[in-house]
Amino acid sequence: MLEAIHTALRFEFMQNALMAGILVSIACGIIGSFVVVNRIVFISGGIAHAAYGGIGLGYFFQFNPLFGAIAFSLISAVGMGLVERKTKQRSDTIIGVMWALGMAIGIIFIDLTPGYKADLMSYLFGSILTVPRTDLMVMLGLDVLIFILVVSLYKELVAISFDPVFATTRNIPVDYLYLVLVAAIGLTVVMVMQVVGLILVIALLTVPAAISTQFVKDIKQMMVLSSLFGIIFTMTGLWFSYFFNLTSGATIILVSCGGYLLSLGVKAYWDRIAPSSS
Repeated sequence: MLEAIHTALRFEFMQNALMAGILVSIACGIIGSFVVVNRIVFISGGIAHAAYGGIGLGYFFQFNPLFGAIAFSLISAVGMGLVERKTKQRSDTIIGVMWALGMAIGIIFIDLTPGYKADLMSYLFGSILTVPRTDLMVMLGLDVLIFILVVSLYKELVAISFDPVFATTRNIPVDYLYLVLVAAIGLTVVMVMQVVGLILVIALLTVPAAISTQFVKDIKQMMVLSSLFGIIFTMTGLWFSYFFNLTSGATIILVSCGGYLLSLGVKAYWDRIAPSSS
C-alpha cells in the first residue's frame, strides 16, 4: 500500500489533485460554517447550478470557463442574496427560477458552440485528477481572498449569522454583509466545482461543517474542524478512487456522507454516556 502511494505521488496529476483537495477543503471549512449556521444551503445550491451559465459562456466565447463560472457565480450570488433579503414572500421560488435559468443558459451556449466538448462532464461531476497547475493558482488566490474577507469582517459576519436583529440595532450593515457572504459562497462554489462538480458541490460545502456543529459551538473552532474534516474526506476519497478506479468526485462525497453518518452515531453514543459519567 505504501509503495503504491509513493508511486502515485510521483505523478504530477496526483500532486495537483492533493493540493486542490487541500485548498478546496480550507475554503469549504471557512465558508461552509457560515452556510450551515445561516441555514442557506438552498442558496448555495442555486449559486452552484447557476454558475453553469458562466461555463457555457466560456465555451462559446472561447475563454477559460473557470473565469466565466466565477463571474456568473458572483452575479447569481448577489442576485439570490438580494432576493432572499428583499423578497420575503416566495423567495425560494424566485431562487429556484434563477437556479434553472443559469443551467439553461449554460446548456444553450454549449449547444451553440461548435466542436467536441471533451471536458464538459468534469464540470458537472468533478475531475480532481485533471486539475492543472494554472487552476491551482486561481484556487490559491480565491482561498487568500476568502480568508482576508472573513478575517476583516469576522465579528460582523458572526453578528448577522446569530442575531441579525441585534446587528441592525448596532448599525451593522446587515444587507451589505449578507451580499458579501453569498459572494464568498460563489467563489467557494467555483473551487469545489473543480473537485466534485456542480451537482455534488452542496455536499462538500456543508457536510464537514454539519459534522463540526455537533461537537463545537465556537465558529472559529468550527472552521478549523470543518477544514480538517474536508481534507480527510477529500484525501480518503481521492485514494479510494485511485486504487479502485472510481469516479473521484462521487467517491469523495460518498466518504463525506459516510463520515456524517458515523458522526451521528458517535454523537448519539456520547450524549448517552455523558450523563452517566458525570
